[in-house]
Amino acid sequence: MYVGGLAALLLQSLHPVAMAAVSAHSGFRGDPWGRLQRTSTFLAVTTFGTSQDAQRAVDRVRLVHERVTGTTSEGVEYRAADPHLLAWVHIAETHCFLTAYQRYGGHPLDPDGADAYVADMAQVARRLGVEHPPESRSGLTVRLTTYRPELRATPESRATTRYLLSHAPVPAPARLPYAFLAAAAVDLLPAWSRALLDLPLTTRLMLPAARLGGRTVVAAIRWATPPVPAARRAPP
Repeated sequence: MYVGGLAALLLQSLHPVAMAAVSAHSGFRGDPWGRLQRTSTFLAVTTFGTSQDAQRAVDRVRLVHERVTGTTSEGVEYRAADPHLLAWVHIAETHCFLTAYQRYGGHPLDPDGADAYVADMAQVARRLGVEHPPESRSGLTVRLTTYRPELRATPESRATTRYLLSHAPVPAPARLPYAFLAAAAVDLLPAWSRALLDLPLTTRLMLPAARLGGRTVVAAIRWATPPVPAARRAPP
């Protein structure tokens, strides 16, 4: 979640129109951890919650999206409910979470399991308004490639990269572990997208040790947050 989430934000920022909407309407700078908590709650509810709870979460997000409209600094009008933009956010998020789990998860998925994850994520995407979301890992890769001509660095994406990688509001004891998680997130991205990001020097220097550092920090987090025993889990 930590590595995949950071990677998804960095990758999503490369779409100029989507990034303009986030920059203008999102509270990720004023309240970054609050926004992260809300996003994590949405993912948890739509993944593990009941169908009714998941639908309520989707309805809340769709209501917010309907209210978000505007114009980029280049004069391009946008609306957050645009299926094309929703598809980009979904594809980038699914790609990054799956890749992060395959690299840092305790039990990486086999090919059928990876396809099943993409198909499960597609169910949520359709409810959010995404049209024809990919339902296999190969389909996910193809759809990600189709967006490449639309992606580029912008002042907003550069500011987001600097904020997430160099100026995130974390307490002093957590700065080094966070730096390794951030480097692991960058290392997770396709090479072509890393080339578009204005990476700070510290992150570039840490990239050779990103995977080892990422595994170490993820293992520490996993140790500090053991799974809930089956007897204490809520019934399905």
